[in-house]
Amino acid sequence: MTASAQQAAPARTGGTNPFAWKFTTPLYVGAALNPVNSSLIATALVPIATALHVSVGSTTVLVSSLYLASAIAQPTAGKLAEEFGPRRVFLTGILLVLLGGLLGGSGQNMAMLIAARVLIGVGTSAGYPSAMILIRRRANSAGMSAPPGGVLGGIAIAGMATAAVGPPIGGILVGGLGWRSAFLINIPVALLALGMAARWVPRDPPAAGRRGAREIAARIDVLGIAGFGGAMTALLVFLMGLPRTNWVAFAVAVVLAAMLVWWELHTPTPFFDIRQLGRNGALTRTYLRSALTLLGTYTVLYGVTQWMEAGRGFSTQEAGLLLLPMGALAALLSRPLSQRNLIRSPLIAAAVSMLIGSLGILILTTHSPVALIVVVTLVFGVCVATTTVGNQTALYTQAPADQIGTASGLSRTFGYIGSIASATVTGIVFRHGTTDSGLHSIAVVLIIAGAIVLAMTLLDRRLKTPAANTSQPDAIPAKENT
Repeated sequence: MTASAQQAAPARTGGTNPFAWKFTTPLYVGAALNPVNSSLIATALVPIATALHVSVGSTTVLVSSLYLASAIAQPTAGKLAEEFGPRRVFLTGILLVLLGGLLGGSGQNMAMLIAARVLIGVGTSAGYPSAMILIRRRANSAGMSAPPGGVLGGIAIAGMATAAVGPPIGGILVGGLGWRSAFLINIPVALLALGMAARWVPRDPPAAGRRGAREIAARIDVLGIAGFGGAMTALLVFLMGLPRTNWVAFAVAVVLAAMLVWWELHTPTPFFDIRQLGRNGALTRTYLRSALTLLGTYTVLYGVTQWMEAGRGFSTQEAGLLLLPMGALAALLSRPLSQRNLIRSPLIAAAVSMLIGSLGILILTTHSPVALIVVVTLVFGVCVATTTVGNQTALYTQAPADQIGTASGLSRTFGYIGSIASATVTGIVFRHGTTDSGLHSIAVVLIIAGAIVLAMTLLDRRLKTPAANTSQPDAIPAKENT
């Protein structure tokens, strides 16, 4: 049996597939909620501004509020899932999404919509880290030594690949049903996910005895979570304020980060395990690669989309539909790539495709044919698939098994830093108008980022394909140069 076939049909115990569709489907739906919501709102900003009689610029807080909430909540949800059980955290998160959808769908002012986006951001953040814990535990109980590539491929598609289809979906919903549909769509999806998870996701093991509030607070490191949240908030406020320099936010971020480092080095159960990150350089580099490549992905989703609408003259629906092939290609490539459990070659492909796509952006003008725009976005579809699959498999193999939830959440945090950096770059280059020269400035930034990612990948000798699953002795590992 080849490694590809092995991962397509995970290890079986007693003739039972440990990753049957009833187990994986609710995990896929839950993991998709955050990236879809992060990009879904893009096409609703102008209609919201018109309906609420506010400036378009003021509606961008609906994007940044979910980013900020998610950047803090992702590793927090992972830590809580490790401590209290992934199923409990998963279900709680879905309930918050349902509440956010109801609040946003009935919102009458910006305050209600911001609150709804925060609820959606926090709630959707539970999906991915909880899913990774459940998958890791199921693989261990089935005796699988190698990552379940096919399942991770599904999570990859549901995770970051679906972000690319957010604008097209948003364009169709908002164009046909109005801006409230960008919030209300969460209600049926959350109800579906809630029903499937309650019925099919296995219950968490019972807690080992009763624990007091002080012990629980120490176990989950409440002070560490608060310090991390404060430092991230100040950092993101600083980034989102550029090119205007908010030195107060920067100083607060530095001070809180220093305090966080001191605390995490001295607490027995740290939330942000700095020593582990220092020892595990491979995992730290995986986080950095994710941030840099997602800088490119989200710049296409937002910056290039903005240029297509304001510079090229496409409607919201047309701009969204032009990005649909990018999301479709990313989804199509993710699963076969993940089934082979490769790491190094997909990451090289991600860096190369990011460079090629960025060079493509450099030659786009308002007179470029539609076909050329689609080709450039398709190249970034390759980048989305390869970086998501490669970095996710790397994360699975590099993170300690008992910290996979927090590590998975932290990887999403780095991704959101990349996405916020993309919004910052777009805001700076388009501050005086959405022009071809601004688009070309974006391309230069992405070329530099792609070159850094390529160098990091080529020089990283720790990027190796996981060993074949020892529970199937006839399996042959996929070959890859490392």
